[in-house]
Amino acid sequence: MPSANKSMMACVLYGAHDIRLERRERPVPKEGMVLLRVLRVGICGSDLHYFEYGRCGAFVPGKPFILGHEVVGIVEEAAEDVRSPSVGSRVAVNPARSCGVCHYCRQGRGNLCRSTVMLGSASTNPPTDGAFADFVLVKAEQCHALPPEFDDGLGAMLEPFAVALHAVKRAGTVSGQRVLVTGGGPIGLLVVITSIAFGASLVMLSDPVAERRQTAAKFGVGGVIDPTEEGVVDSVRRKVDDGFDVIFEASGASPALRQAFGFVRPGGKIVQIGTLSADDIPLPANQIMSREIQYLGSFRYGDVFDEAIRLIVSGRVELRPLITAVWPLLRIEDAFRSAMSKNGAIKVQVEASGGSQL
Repeated sequence: MPSANKSMMACVLYGAHDIRLERRERPVPKEGMVLLRVLRVGICGSDLHYFEYGRCGAFVPGKPFILGHEVVGIVEEAAEDVRSPSVGSRVAVNPARSCGVCHYCRQGRGNLCRSTVMLGSASTNPPTDGAFADFVLVKAEQCHALPPEFDDGLGAMLEPFAVALHAVKRAGTVSGQRVLVTGGGPIGLLVVITSIAFGASLVMLSDPVAERRQTAAKFGVGGVIDPTEEGVVDSVRRKVDDGFDVIFEASGASPALRQAFGFVRPGGKIVQIGTLSADDIPLPANQIMSREIQYLGSFRYGDVFDEAIRLIVSGRVELRPLITAVWPLLRIEDAFRSAMSKNGAIKVQVEASGGSQL
């Protein structure tokens, strides 16, 4: 077993509903890297997929690993060649580390880099350990300094907010547009907040869970939709003048995607954010052609973290109400079960090494 001063507590996923607290060797920063003392980590939808199914879509871990990528921490150690951030700095992390030299990276689309290493993910083989631990190792360039007015909870919200911000940018513009968001989970609500901040004339949310629709009403939506109601597509299209200009599909549910093609107006856009099952989903190709529908993907985020920080500091978006629970690292399984519940949970976070209060 590692010595106490060179070890750390970590939450290790072994399979579906099997996450274990273990003591592991504390990582040592290599060239260009920093070691963060973890303060706060958010539980993401992908973390929940791994916990519930032992996999996330096509990503199947080949060995046990540490989940968690929505992280804020303090720089504990830095490699000799690192000039910034300095030891003691409090930072949020872009958990997707691209290579920086490939065609996609040079075109400013590092989120498409084929060599990306993602914290807490089985997208690499072996899987890459994440941040549900006392310490996590990241590249210095992945760190974004946080201003003093950012508490740890807000810092851990930056990554999911970046997902929503990138998705809204993928739509081109939402200013003056009629927007529908399908899926009232954390990402869906963040897209609602971002669309309103960017000037959408109408933002509605569709979700089959009544409590999620009620929650969305607190975040300024212009209306909610129960997608299971009979005749809902025709009813909504009549109310919003032949459909929505932009639809953000944030649920990852096949029925929601199929229904989105009914809700979108001719010439409109559907932006796919949610991760669908590994199976292929039939698409209405003739509708896409004859109604000139644009079906776009939105994967993780581009270079939007600093913009996300500025938007939060400016007050244009308020993310604190999304944080509904904070659990200590030692109760990681309770935290995951809380995040999986439908009883008012939006964003559940985990506190590690004495982070600030919510």
